[in-house]
Amino acid sequence: MRWSGNSALPDERRSGRAYTAGMALPVVLVTGLSGLIGTALRQHLGTGVCDLRGLSRRGVPEATSYRADIADLDALAPLFVGVDVVLHLAAAVGSPPFETVLRDNIVGTYNVFEAARRAGVSRVIFASSGAVVSGYEQEPGFAALVAGRYAELASIPVLTHESPLHPSGLYGASKVWGEALGRHYADAHGLSVICVRIGRVNREDRPGSPREFAVWCSQRDIARFLERCITAPPTVRFDTFFVTSSNRWGYRDLAHARDVLGWEPIDRAEDYR
Repeated sequence: MRWSGNSALPDERRSGRAYTAGMALPVVLVTGLSGLIGTALRQHLGTGVCDLRGLSRRGVPEATSYRADIADLDALAPLFVGVDVVLHLAAAVGSPPFETVLRDNIVGTYNVFEAARRAGVSRVIFASSGAVVSGYEQEPGFAALVAGRYAELASIPVLTHESPLHPSGLYGASKVWGEALGRHYADAHGLSVICVRIGRVNREDRPGSPREFAVWCSQRDIARFLERCITAPPTVRFDTFFVTSSNRWGYRDLAHARDVLGWEPIDRAEDYR
């Protein structure tokens, strides 16, 4: 990265205030910048933090924006030249057919990592998902938790970034693939790769079901966390983090994000009871 000699970006850069001490702003390319999380990030960063560029199916008027198909590596590759950090948000979500998952989440994710490697990008931030472990929610303790049956719980079960994976659906399985691919590119090609297991982010920006009181993540909290990933020191070579808001009934560990990146959530699901 152009700022790789620093342990992190200065506070002025992190807060969104312009930093003009002769340091070039890192160029950050975001796939899916026009989506919900991309929009939240764009609004949070403001100006002076990075040279933000978007790659999506729709244009983004507030940023340098490109349109390309992530399933087309030849179309994608030239757009990565001169980029420092790639944030890969674009994906097929929900319960799409396998053909869509294959195209967007398997082939598309490979193309992003490969284009980053060819262009000499320093870091890829991969938007993974809590769906890589949400299969645990079928088990008794977790099932009671996400159904809001708190009286049945003697304690809250907690999963860490080191817990065995238990994906839910093809979407969750495709995110497992993305994390494994990131590990490979970090090991084989020296990319800094950060995998972000994002909780439930919604347009209403508030929990709306018993399950969301366990896994909800505010737009502000995810935007703040992604900024920490962008500005993390180069010593973060490969890591995986759960990201939710500070939820009383949350089962995904947030201590690792605090210990490594110094991030803590601001918002709480319980404030919306």
